[in-house]
Amino acid sequence: MSVKIRQIDSKADRKKFVTMPWLVYRDDPRWVPPLIMDRLDAIDPKKNPFFEHAEAALFLAERDGVAVGRISAHINHLHNEYHNDKTGFFGWFESIDDPKVAGALLETAEGWLRERGRDQALGPECWSVYEELGVLAEDREGPPMIMCCYTPPYYLELLEGAGYEKAKDLYGWHYEAGKIPEAPLQVADAVDQYPGLKIRCADPKNMGRDIRIVRDVYNAAWSKNWGFVPWTESEVEHAAKMIKMIMIKELTAIAEVDGKPAGIMLALPNINEVIKDLNGKLFPTGMLKLVYRVMLGRHKFQGVRLFMLGVKPEFRGSALGGLSVRLYIQAHRAALKLGVKAGELGWTLEDNHKINTGIQFMGGRLGKIYRIYGKDL
Repeated sequence: MSVKIRQIDSKADRKKFVTMPWLVYRDDPRWVPPLIMDRLDAIDPKKNPFFEHAEAALFLAERDGVAVGRISAHINHLHNEYHNDKTGFFGWFESIDDPKVAGALLETAEGWLRERGRDQALGPECWSVYEELGVLAEDREGPPMIMCCYTPPYYLELLEGAGYEKAKDLYGWHYEAGKIPEAPLQVADAVDQYPGLKIRCADPKNMGRDIRIVRDVYNAAWSKNWGFVPWTESEVEHAAKMIKMIMIKELTAIAEVDGKPAGIMLALPNINEVIKDLNGKLFPTGMLKLVYRVMLGRHKFQGVRLFMLGVKPEFRGSALGGLSVRLYIQAHRAALKLGVKAGELGWTLEDNHKINTGIQFMGGRLGKIYRIYGKDL
């Protein structure tokens, strides 16, 4: 049977695009169905500030009217401006185990990017480095974490069979919430003696202020990293609304020196634990279950993801050189008090040896590898 690829935009087709993965993962007990409403908002240019500096097209692959694959092609103009390149991206990639379906999807996305002057395709990215990235190339630990990709093993063969090569591996580090090693504790104790240093939790009542501090530190600390794109004001405001709904303040930290932001730590509870049985639906009972489990605190999270931890460049290499270790310990201690069993830190770049060595120093072990693929156009 032939495969038909078509660009979609209607409300009905957008829902078909969002729910297509149910076919791929229907027999996979580890898969966590995403919230359909959340995914619809993510692909809506009127609701997602990503589209203020990007353009995109969505495509479905169908056989006899049944959706058997999907993909996006998108251009992140902010990325191109910052890196001075002509890279295009594909994302939201899902496909049945069929090279013809995957190949047709990828060729369509490549054609769309080529027509708009792009000379390279990278992906999968949904939509940017702040969200789900790559395909799962190696999985040594546990269930999928919040905002981390989970894909079948055959996706690597589909992408490589279509001419894609590895562009970058991203590491997800596994932590057991057990005893903290003695060496990091000594480093943290020394950091605590630094004059003018104050470490506090983020304040849910002042999320606007604190998320801007996070943005300030992020844009400074990650600016030299592969794939970095500055976080915009609109994206900060959007993120603040989302984070506030699930944030546990004890799992956050803002380090200031004489009142100036120096470092940040943000860990989020693994919301996948409380949405898996909802099958993507908030109505008629899903919303009530979420309120009961999350907002009323009736669910005790077993896992967290250390989503972001960084120190501004000017505070590295001094007596505050161990501040990142101090922030790791802040997260570890909070997780222990909350009864968390384990966590994932990530992602980090495969070639960021200094950071990766520091994580191992703290007792982390490599748990997952997320792979970004690239192809010249």
